[in-house]
Amino acid sequence: MKNILWIFISITFLLGACKNESIEPIDPSIKNNVTLEFSNMVGTQSLILDNSTYQNSSAESFSVSKLNYFISNVSFKNIAGTTVNLSDQYFLVKQNDANSLLPILKDVPSGDYTEISFTIGVDSVKSVSPVEQRTGVLDPASYGDDNMYWSWNSGYIFFKLEGTSPSAINVATPNKFQYHVGGFGGRTSATANNLRRITLALPQIIHVRKSISPSVHLIADISKVFSGTNPVKLANSAVIMSPALALPISSNYANMFSVDHIHE
Repeated sequence: MKNILWIFISITFLLGACKNESIEPIDPSIKNNVTLEFSNMVGTQSLILDNSTYQNSSAESFSVSKLNYFISNVSFKNIAGTTVNLSDQYFLVKQNDANSLLPILKDVPSGDYTEISFTIGVDSVKSVSPVEQRTGVLDPASYGDDNMYWSWNSGYIFFKLEGTSPSAINVATPNKFQYHVGGFGGRTSATANNLRRITLALPQIIHVRKSISPSVHLIADISKVFSGTNPVKLANSAVIMSPALALPISSNYANMFSVDHIHE
C-alpha cells in the first residue's frame, strides 16, 4: 500500500514539475492580453433580466431590468510585490450585452501575478478631461438607451441598477426602483465620492507569457447592493440618483466582487 502511495506522490510531483517547466521564462519585453470574465449573480442565482424574481436581505422581492457598471484602472500585483498598472483602459459591463461581460485587458507585461485590483467608476482625471479624449465607452454621446452620463451633472454614472419591486411604493412610478450612482469627489469643491477600489487575491498564480493569455472569472453578487454596513431597503429608498444619497450603495457594492476561478 505504501509503495502505491509513493508511486502516486511521485507521479503527481513529476507532472507538476513538467507543467512548471513548460511555462516559458518571464520576458519583460513581452506583453499579452488578459480577459476578465464577469458573471453577475444574485446570491447563488444567475442574474436574468426581467423574467426572474429575487429577494434581498430585507426580504423584499425584486426583479432587475438593467445592470451596467464601469470598470477602470486595472492593476496586477506580481509575486515580487510590484504593482503593474494598466493605463487608459475603461470598460462598461452591461448585463444585456454578452460581449461586454468579457473585457480584454491589453498589453499586460509578462509576469506571475497574485492579486488584481480595479476601480468601479471613472476616475476624476478622465472625468474632467477634454471630451475628445473620452472615446469608446467614455464617449458621452455613445450610450443610446444606456444613458451612463449625466449631462445635468457633468459626470459619469458609475453603476446603474434598475428594476421592479412591490416594495417600491413611494415613487412617481409605482413598483419601479432606480439606483444611479456617480460622483468622483468634485472638481472645484469637495462633493460625494463614490469611486470604489476593489482588490482581490487570486486563487492561484496567473502566468502571462507570449503563449499564455489567461482569463480571470469574476463573480459580481448584486444582492450585496442591498446588504452590508448600510442595508438599503426598497421600501425606504427606491429611487437614488444623488451622489450623496448613493454613498451607502457604493459602500455596499464595493464588496460584491470575488474571483471564482482562473483559465490559462
